[in-house]
Amino acid sequence: MSAGKPARLGLSRAQMAWRAAQDIADGSYVNLGIGMPETVASYVPEGRTVVYHSENGVLGFAPAAGDDPDDPELVNAGKKPIALVAGASLFHHGDSFAMMRGGHIDMCFLGALQVSHQGDLANWSTGAPDAVPAVGGAMDLVAGVKRVLVLSDHTTRDGAPKLVAACAYPLTGRRVVERVYTNFGVFDTSPDGFVVRELAPGIGRDRVAEATDAPLVFAGEPATIDTPELD
Repeated sequence: MSAGKPARLGLSRAQMAWRAAQDIADGSYVNLGIGMPETVASYVPEGRTVVYHSENGVLGFAPAAGDDPDDPELVNAGKKPIALVAGASLFHHGDSFAMMRGGHIDMCFLGALQVSHQGDLANWSTGAPDAVPAVGGAMDLVAGVKRVLVLSDHTTRDGAPKLVAACAYPLTGRRVVERVYTNFGVFDTSPDGFVVRELAPGIGRDRVAEATDAPLVFAGEPATIDTPELD
């Protein structure tokens, strides 16, 4: 750990992806956003069938095994190598976007710069350091996918809250996010505030309140997330 960098609290990113994967129902059609959301596929419970969709025109794939893919042109929207599964389809990206906007995808997992408690999503900015410089397919995803879920650290590297009352960055969509998974816990959006469903081990109510710039709603005592040991 570099000097001056605070120790990470709560869940690791792998544990966040594991927790998010538990909410994918068997038989779902799922789109995974670039970055941390892509790792969700590695933790889907055994025995569940998931059909993955990518904006560049692929339906039915899995992450490629190893770092040396058989076909360097076979990639997802994040340019990660993939392997086709039985019954996979390749098609024009216009058809792919029609699938998203037409309500044919059950759920998507996206990253975020900020999420408001009312479900507003800001996940791109031309002015934020290291941010995605264009909205890409996210705007189409939030317009038509049945469930929009966010996977994000609870705060920025500087400790600024990412769960807020109102987003300061350009909005990808208004009132579209249903649930947020962070290193601090699992939070559902609502007009009254972020509903605290589960908390990471060692994270209490006061710590969450300090790191959140929005009202919090506690519907009883939040469950403690029980994750496997993952890096």
